[in-house]
Amino acid sequence: MSAPVFSYEKDPDAIYRQSFEIVRAETDLTRFDPAEAEVAVRLVHASGMPEIAPDLIFSEGAVAAGGAALALGAPVICDAAMVAHGITPRLLPTQNEVVCLIRDPHLRALAKEEATTLSAAQVGLWREKLDGAVIAIGNAPTALFRLIELILDGGPRPAVILGFPVGFVGAAESKAALAGTGGLPPFLTLPGRRGGSAMASAAVNALAILAGKDAAT
Repeated sequence: MSAPVFSYEKDPDAIYRQSFEIVRAETDLTRFDPAEAEVAVRLVHASGMPEIAPDLIFSEGAVAAGGAALALGAPVICDAAMVAHGITPRLLPTQNEVVCLIRDPHLRALAKEEATTLSAAQVGLWREKLDGAVIAIGNAPTALFRLIELILDGGPRPAVILGFPVGFVGAAESKAALAGTGGLPPFLTLPGRRGGSAMASAAVNALAILAGKDAAT
């Protein structure tokens, strides 16, 4: 018995083009300004869910702040290796450093000392790079909570927070806390349990594309 042969698109350029045509056709982008719409499209593409668009929250100036930070060479700080690996280096406008410290050899001892998760403990290690940075959180609610605490306690303020922790414990609450900051610093988030590393890295890639377009004009 011969193996089945399936008919499917194999041209990567065609797949890419058709994917974004479908996203734009199936997603209501009317409430977004043009830059926000481009970010929303990338998030829908990464998640496969056009239905997230009505729920996305952009604080005022978040896209502009993130793009400007990348254009000025700001680092991108990620809570998880999966987020860092999802960022496309060629899109970054100034070869921006992508930082993830979840595998730092000192982190386990620090987390034990602070009686918290590895993800939350690493936020303290971000401090020297935090001012003006782009923060992408796609996994750990505890990291987002700890970051908000640090900022509200007078710590360094990033340029933008892309808050997409996912899960059943703390994800919705941490994103509600982010929204409750009133945009200091600017942020982008998806309320509730949905999120994930792919969405966080897609948000970074979207900001990088916009920053590159602005630099070219």
